[in-house]
Amino acid sequence: MLHVHDPFRRGQLAIGALFFSLGFQYATWASRLPAIKAHLDLTAAQVGLLLMATGIGAAAAFPLVAMLMRRLGSRLLSLLSAVGLTLLLIPLSVMPNYPVALLIMGCDGVLVACLNVAMNAQGAALEAVHRRNAMAKLHATFSSGSLGAALLASGMNTVTSTMAVHFGAAAVLLLLLTAYARTGLLTREQVAVKDEAAEAQEQKEDVDAVAVAKERGAKSRGKWTLPARMTLWMGCAMAFGTVTEGAMNDWSAIYMKDVAKASAELAPMGIAVVSVMMVLARLFADGWRSRWGDGLIVRAGSALAAAGLALALLSGGVVPALIGFAAVGLGIAAVTPCVYVAAAGQGSDALTLVATMGTTGLLAGPPVIGFIANATGLVWGLAAVAASALVVSLCSTQIRWTSTA
Repeated sequence: MLHVHDPFRRGQLAIGALFFSLGFQYATWASRLPAIKAHLDLTAAQVGLLLMATGIGAAAAFPLVAMLMRRLGSRLLSLLSAVGLTLLLIPLSVMPNYPVALLIMGCDGVLVACLNVAMNAQGAALEAVHRRNAMAKLHATFSSGSLGAALLASGMNTVTSTMAVHFGAAAVLLLLLTAYARTGLLTREQVAVKDEAAEAQEQKEDVDAVAVAKERGAKSRGKWTLPARMTLWMGCAMAFGTVTEGAMNDWSAIYMKDVAKASAELAPMGIAVVSVMMVLARLFADGWRSRWGDGLIVRAGSALAAAGLALALLSGGVVPALIGFAAVGLGIAAVTPCVYVAAAGQGSDALTLVATMGTTGLLAGPPVIGFIANATGLVWGLAAVAASALVVSLCSTQIRWTSTA
């Protein structure tokens, strides 16, 4: 195992292993959707509902995740949910029928929601404890995990078509990543220091923050109550941001082939452009956050994504599509890291709600866009994606942003 003496770097690598794992697990089963479709003899609509089941599971998990965060803490919850997602690959590889498949995908959504909240809480705490930005790079490792799973799937397909072998190899790698993450995650005491620092900072920034902090403390010791207006704006921004991100990953190649009339060789370049731009942007976004602030990054980035995609749809053709997709990848990349940090500053319940809405948008957004495309055409489906990015920009104007560096 890799040993790092710098506490910040060690924590960043450990939490990054969780982000990589989530992207890897998601892309592992997503890469075998054609095989799952053929194995269960599913229609396109049934595949859409299968994907929707993960979003429903994530949305329904909110009360459970909030309770588990309070009782277990982000460290233990992240490790347990990471192991759970790994073990879930086993029944995924041998699903006997469609109802069982729906149940398994619903469970996957619940576990994704748990890990998503817990690992982002760890990332936000890492930033607060060490006063250094890290969240964007952590989200870049999620994208890298998806890429790694795609490469593994491609390699395994050349060796065997058996899904169980492929998922077994993926599970071994995921267990190793979880074991590594265990050595560097922040403890409950370190996360508590972050929460106290966040409340103290809010008290300095806003006269009303004292009452808000006391109310939040009461909430954390009692039952969950209605979220604050600020939390709802964050949740809205997160949900529409992840709808934009997820829909581009799932529908860009189809748009390239069916609408832009790209060749079979060029069609996959749609998702490649989006993915590469997102990874590159997230690698540099922590520096941008330190220089310009989270609020400006989110407002300008989501506006760029909306405008770029809208112009691409209006222009038509392969080249405008690739330029527009690049604008989406560049503009939307830093949205989720920034919103997660802002939500973490409002307390664990706020982070749980915002992260759950983000997970729901990521998993349920693509099927919804599919339903729109089926009814009106894919151009209008992607126009809804551009509108989602614009909603993010509008929501960001109502959020009180803080900087960690």
